[in-house]
Amino acid sequence: MPTADHAGLSRSTVIDHEKIGLPIGLMVAVLGLTMLVPAVVDLQAGNPNWRIFVQSALVVTGLGATLALACLRPLQPLTLRECFVLVVASWLVMSLAGALPLMLTADGLAFTDAFFEAASALTTTGSTVMTGLDGLPPGLLLWRSIMQWIGGLGIIAFGLLLLPFLGIGGLQLFRIESSDTYEKTVARVRVFARRLIAVYVILTVACALVYRATGMSGFDAVNHAMTTVSTGGFSTHDASFGYFNNTSTLWFAAIFMLAGALPFSLYVRLFDAYRTNLLDDIQVRTLLTMVGVISLMLVLWLTIRQHTGLGTALTHAVFNVVSIITTTGYASSDYLQWGTFPFAMFFAVTLLGGCTGSTSGGIKTFRLIVGWKIIARLINKLRFPDGVFPIRCGERIIDNAVQHSLLAFFTLFLTTLLGVAFALSLTGLDVTTSLSGAATALSNVGPGLGDIIGPSGNFSSLPAPSKWILALAMIVGRLEIGAAYVVFLPAFWRI
Repeated sequence: MPTADHAGLSRSTVIDHEKIGLPIGLMVAVLGLTMLVPAVVDLQAGNPNWRIFVQSALVVTGLGATLALACLRPLQPLTLRECFVLVVASWLVMSLAGALPLMLTADGLAFTDAFFEAASALTTTGSTVMTGLDGLPPGLLLWRSIMQWIGGLGIIAFGLLLLPFLGIGGLQLFRIESSDTYEKTVARVRVFARRLIAVYVILTVACALVYRATGMSGFDAVNHAMTTVSTGGFSTHDASFGYFNNTSTLWFAAIFMLAGALPFSLYVRLFDAYRTNLLDDIQVRTLLTMVGVISLMLVLWLTIRQHTGLGTALTHAVFNVVSIITTTGYASSDYLQWGTFPFAMFFAVTLLGGCTGSTSGGIKTFRLIVGWKIIARLINKLRFPDGVFPIRCGERIIDNAVQHSLLAFFTLFLTTLLGVAFALSLTGLDVTTSLSGAATALSNVGPGLGDIIGPSGNFSSLPAPSKWILALAMIVGRLEIGAAYVVFLPAFWRI
């Protein structure tokens, strides 16, 4: 008899495939229905690709609905093991489904490229193998943006569902960021999730309206709003935000990228008319401080060493730092041409990420804060061996379980980073491309470093094995590393 567990889950040793198949089938069916949106856009534009999207919608929705109906039965609580399998399987299956229209269009992608593009979109990584974006059909461009927007929602759902059990995210951290009084007002995860989705939609609409007001076309505004708030980074132009050449657009984009990288639980508190101040949150303060300090260093470098005007240096430094640190991946210019110091700085920034509870990837600000405090405590213990130095995040004490989980994450992240880089080097890639490719995939950033996958290049020229390694690394990174490893442990499948 399974025992009750957190958030409606139960403990059991047997994996019920029907309980996993039902939600996956429903998600695939919904993804299939969304393919009708780019179909309508292409139809209005007179592009024959609309038939491809309709056909793909019928196939994907039909398969998803069939799977859901085959597994339909009275709802039962998911076990912890089933949750892990569900989340890992969801990203893989959704990437396969999202790749279908990319393969079937007139100049369709090969299966490897289509899976890479879909995985990059749904994990909100933003790496692309597609070139000539300015001349592509509007439906195809919109489909890439829709997948990133859906992926952003999926990231939030993942944080609600599974991260509490890893001890390093999800509702566990939402509680750290919230007061006891507020917890009582949002007692049910379902209500909380609905409010998160409402905030997500409101931010997207607001972003689109602002972009339109700064001079973007309606089509560009909608696409970039979806990929900004989801911190995904896909653009409708090869030059990314450099295409618009508009200072106000870059500044507003930086604001909304930061908005997508902040804890969504704080927005829910504002949405719920609960009095709060975003700057009261230690993650927010730390993220903004990092952005400010790194941007200032780059501004000084550009003005002194590159003789760039102060206004131009400030705009492009802030925009590109925000873009990379939030793991969005837009570019206003090829920042790798700024010199050796920015080159090294952007590699470091690639690993950082936004706040826990946001759509950003990377290591995350919360982990950086606690990691630094652990180091500080070790130093203090050397100075005062008998001293007691509790680790706090805001007003809450971080217990040993969370600290151990965090240290395990750092170890897994570094080990996986080196492993992926080594695997990429075996496919023939140079050291810079291998290392930065591994970093950008695991952190879900988008562009890497170097001439091949840097902000002025893309991933189309990489060999097929490299693309598969990177696509899987994107999913592993989006699963916060640990969740992906869990399902590959022999003990996980042992009854």
